[in-house]
Amino acid sequence: MAGITHEDIESASLDDVLAAIGEAGARLSAIDASEGAAGNISVLYSWETKADARFSEYWEIPSPVSVPNLAGAWLAVTGSGRRLREVQSSAGANVALIQVLDGGESLGIHASPTRLFQKPTSELNTHLALHSRHAANNGPIHTVIHAQPLHLTFLSHMVECSDTLSMTSHVLRWHPELIYHLRDGVGVVPLLVPGSNALMHATLELSERHHVIVWSRHGAIARVSGSVKGACDLIEYAETGARYEFMNLQCSGKAEPISVEALLSMCKELGVEQTAFPE
Repeated sequence: MAGITHEDIESASLDDVLAAIGEAGARLSAIDASEGAAGNISVLYSWETKADARFSEYWEIPSPVSVPNLAGAWLAVTGSGRRLREVQSSAGANVALIQVLDGGESLGIHASPTRLFQKPTSELNTHLALHSRHAANNGPIHTVIHAQPLHLTFLSHMVECSDTLSMTSHVLRWHPELIYHLRDGVGVVPLLVPGSNALMHATLELSERHHVIVWSRHGAIARVSGSVKGACDLIEYAETGARYEFMNLQCSGKAEPISVEALLSMCKELGVEQTAFPE
């Protein structure tokens, strides 16, 4: 899947960002992580100084969370109720451009006349909070993706996977490369009201230690610096591990997983620094 990478972010344009969001949306849909209008994507970028002329409609709203360190920054954000799989065919219909105003207290919304939404994603508070916490020291692009991967979400309904260490253990134990890509494991937030401040704060706290966080019985959220593709990949890696776990459940637990000891031994031999498991 093409997309913005760490190597080319300095020369990226808004069209590159919109294309990358479209590709990520299509991929998430392809792996059953974005049914219907489920999921949302935001990308913070720092090189623009004015709105793109194609997004000529404008209105302002109070920011759902105070983000003074993002004052003046721009975000491309999917619209509430829009299908991620349709961004690729029409970014204008499905994405808004947002500039953070008034010292982080309000937002200027720029949208295309072809838009098919009334407001940005209902999870905007969490997106803004994550960008505010992590983007400042991580370069000109920072991506947050919320998706609803089928198998990963299913595991969050199980008591055996109801906390961070147990979810991490069940997801990472089926493929030796997963601990390389998910070095800080998979965080777990308990079931909280979607879009709520409680969910935002719980996610923000876990984001200090994890790049992928499961919202119990709801979905997952991933953040990464410098790459829309990279955030999408993290969702896919976690979902792959969850699918292996689901397959084993279907086989009455007959498969033999990789032990934590074996994973730690491989990390030591390959020089992989991980925080997924205590050593």
